[in-house]
Amino acid sequence: MATIVLSAVGSLVGGPLGGVLGTLVGNQLDQRIFKPKGREGARLKELQVTTSSYGTPIARHFGKMRTAGSIIWATELVESSEKQGGGKGRPSVTTFSYAASFAVALASRPIRNVGRIWADGNLLRGEAGDLKTGGEFRLYHGHGDQEPDPLIASAEGAGAPAFRGLAYCVFESLQLADFGNRIPSLSFEVIADDGEVSLAEMVPSTGAASDISRSLSQLVGFTDEGGPVAANLEAIGEVYPFSCDASGSALTIRASDAVPANPPLLPEAVSDSSGDSFGAASGQSRRRQADQREVPDGLRYYDLSRDFQAGLQRADGRARPGRSRVIEFPGALQAADARLLANKAADRAAWEREQLSWRIADLDPTLAPGDIVRVPGKRGYWQIESWELRETGVELELRRLPHGPSRAPAADAGSVLGQRDLLATPTVLDAFELPWDGSGSGSQRQVFVAASSESPGWAGAALYAVENGGLNAIGSSGRRRATMGSLATPLPASQSVLFDRYGNFEVELASADFALDNASEASLASGANRALVGTEIVQFATAERIAGARWHLSGLLRGRGGSESVALEGHEAGTPFVLLDDVPVSLDSGTIGLATQIAATGLADSEPVVAPIRNAGATLKPLVPVQPLADWQAGGGLFLAWKRRSRGAWQWLDSVQVPLNEETESYRVGVGPADQPDQFWDVTEPCLQFAPADSANLATTHAGKPVWVRQIGSYGTSDPLLLLTL
Repeated sequence: MATIVLSAVGSLVGGPLGGVLGTLVGNQLDQRIFKPKGREGARLKELQVTTSSYGTPIARHFGKMRTAGSIIWATELVESSEKQGGGKGRPSVTTFSYAASFAVALASRPIRNVGRIWADGNLLRGEAGDLKTGGEFRLYHGHGDQEPDPLIASAEGAGAPAFRGLAYCVFESLQLADFGNRIPSLSFEVIADDGEVSLAEMVPSTGAASDISRSLSQLVGFTDEGGPVAANLEAIGEVYPFSCDASGSALTIRASDAVPANPPLLPEAVSDSSGDSFGAASGQSRRRQADQREVPDGLRYYDLSRDFQAGLQRADGRARPGRSRVIEFPGALQAADARLLANKAADRAAWEREQLSWRIADLDPTLAPGDIVRVPGKRGYWQIESWELRETGVELELRRLPHGPSRAPAADAGSVLGQRDLLATPTVLDAFELPWDGSGSGSQRQVFVAASSESPGWAGAALYAVENGGLNAIGSSGRRRATMGSLATPLPASQSVLFDRYGNFEVELASADFALDNASEASLASGANRALVGTEIVQFATAERIAGARWHLSGLLRGRGGSESVALEGHEAGTPFVLLDDVPVSLDSGTIGLATQIAATGLADSEPVVAPIRNAGATLKPLVPVQPLADWQAGGGLFLAWKRRSRGAWQWLDSVQVPLNEETESYRVGVGPADQPDQFWDVTEPCLQFAPADSANLATTHAGKPVWVRQIGSYGTSDPLLLLTL
């Protein structure tokens, strides 16, 4: 245990010849160094929450610690509103968000940095310095020349405080939606010093020289909350024992448990003929305390691996039966170091129960309280607790030190359900229109946004329709990342009639943690594993990871949803790939209006990310008819026929006619170029009969030209189906 109250040793300070002076010096040093400040000393507490009360002491931090801090300045909550929707008879929706700006005092001595920040127990700022929600963060280190924060200066004017000598931080426009629209309870990982905690930094200057060599090895952090210095040092001394010596020209604080290479041997004990003291004949008195409860059973501390939550390590790894004492140590440690310190404290307390009074004839000026010595006829090492000069000799009070080093077994800090510190990365954006899937109204565009990012730390993005150079808010992407990427190898041209068991291609996804699944043929028939490759909808049966974010896809259904014409063209490497699961966000066509571009902004986006709406018009465009028939009849006539398909009817059931899903059934049969036909005929049935004379004229006039058919829908016209070439 530390010897820290200098006045208690009385005449020992200053030597035997200066008893009065030694006591006076001891009292002076005691008052200057250990003067009580009227507040309690350091103690172990559960994690505190941020306060804003007047009179709350601002702690001094050493090393690395977690602290709540105190709010010292704040603005009113700032309300923002955003109106969405309201087009084509739909009601508009106005959403409100709130932000706050405030300053938090962290330490009453300079600090080097701030690491992680927690808000309501969740990670608000990561180790990389990234905020997990919107807002700005500024840190002031607490030096004497720091300037006022610009935000505080703009609000308070010329009288804005700079809080010099106080380490604090400022949050500007911190978004509060994740915290119930209130300022959350904050705690900060304060990095006050580099390396281990120094005891010399904790002891206030007395104006005299000092030599503080007591090392606090493995102690990562410590907080002084403003109590008496003696109380703080006593808490440290129970785990890191030290002794104080003011008998020389400087105050010396050194380790009291470090055994020197060759401890001095005390002289033989001398008798006391007066009989007024111990060991009249032998000059010694040995005693052993019987109270086992003074031996500490364990050590409570702040565990680094559990984000500074309170931890407990038992001496020898187990609890003793009966009542026992646990050391409350308000320091930050690793579990293994705490276990070793608990064992050392228990060993010291167990061995120091054995004490020895020893009388020597003459004073040895090289001996002082705190020194470690050997005793004639006694095993082990002993430490001088105190000594007193009497007429019959010098009486020493000794306590025994542990025999050998303490055990250093492995330790387990336990588990903690901590939030992963994931770095937000820029948004990857794609916007596209899909063919109608049969749900909802077939008269509205089905525009989707796929937003994603490389890291799972991406927290979503706000979405906007780009209109006339401005951004019109249309909602949010949500926090789920769309599975996106691009073709790593070309996808060859293919027909879309049959299941291609051998068709395959490779895709490079945007993130290595994305995964694709296999699908059975029955699942494919139900629409599983649909992906948009360029403007073609492809389904795949087998997905195999090659390495990292690269996948091999095989067993393909091509040209789905009426995109067979695109399948016939194929795709080059680098073509966009988007998995059409339930993650891409469907946009309200009334909200986006006639916009042709979508923008998104996330936490890691310095500028809005803009993507054009690909495959425009796909929802309202009728599908290409199928099964062309051109029959030259015996009399010279020509009979043309085809089968229609229907928007929204992806499955073609046997013996069941697909729904029309258009206002009327109408087709245009033309000859020559599809965009500017030489001649065309509009019909309301999927067939057209030419008389022999008309057939002959058609073949003669348009020899070598194509004859095609297009379905005319309510909102557009399908691509042409080739019926025959004249």
